Amino acid sequence: MSKELEGDTVRRDLVGWRVLITGASRGIGRKLSLQAAKAGARVLATGRDNNALLELAAEATRNNGECQTLPGDITNAVFRSELLAFAEDKMGGLDGLVNNAGQGTWNHVRGGDEATFRSIMETNFFAPIELIRAAVPMLRHGRTPAILNVSSRCGRCALPSWSEYSASKAALVGMTESLRTEFARFDIDVLLALPGKTATDFLDNCARIEGKADLKFSDGMPPARVASVLLGALRKGTRESWIGSDARWMLLIRRFFPGIVRRLLARKVRQLYATT
Repeated sequence: MSKELEGDTVRRDLVGWRVLITGASRGIGRKLSLQAAKAGARVLATGRDNNALLELAAEATRNNGECQTLPGDITNAVFRSELLAFAEDKMGGLDGLVNNAGQGTWNHVRGGDEATFRSIMETNFFAPIELIRAAVPMLRHGRTPAILNVSSRCGRCALPSWSEYSASKAALVGMTESLRTEFARFDIDVLLALPGKTATDFLDNCARIEGKADLKFSDGMPPARVASVLLGALRKGTRESWIGSDARWMLLIRRFFPGIVRRLLARKVRQLYATT
């Protein structure tokens, strides 16, 4: 269900590897935190739901893993500073950072508003970039350090009604590719993941839910499967991972036949909005 591109020969030992994972309250971030802890990593998980984080830490402990938690909003600069100070104090620093937290909005641009779009950009782009900027001094002293940015297939193939979300994820893709070469002098791997549809409550947590397509997120990949690919990418230093058959076929077709994807999507939009 995954396609890994441009893999390096890195074999990263995750035992004792100190990693901060955002968006860990649920979904992919929660599963990745559990899998990383089970693999021997020292996990610091953050998200907005403190009760969910406490349950996550308890489950990791039952499985003989280490998972510390700190709840908060990563769009808040003060909290980001507190988060990194916590990592320094409790874990002695960081070796890895996984920017997984994200928020969507499912609506056409014409029906959107500036405040919502800016909120999406804050969560999906500005917060991870500022967290990276603040974490670099710590990561430079880490063991086989790596940054993994979890974008979306929408970051390379924008979808209608996901325009603002796609824009935020495309911005993260562009920054990731730039940082990959910038941070080479620090020996920090900068990795990118582009998951397809995943069976999470992502749609329920969108800022706007106004699209017409029947998305059926329940038919998506299990979050644990996505987390497993992410964990493998960290181990192997895979620079870009396409995760899920839907992501793979869409990105492959777009790469070689971009006009086909554009025409199919435009046709679908015309059908859905034929009476409006």
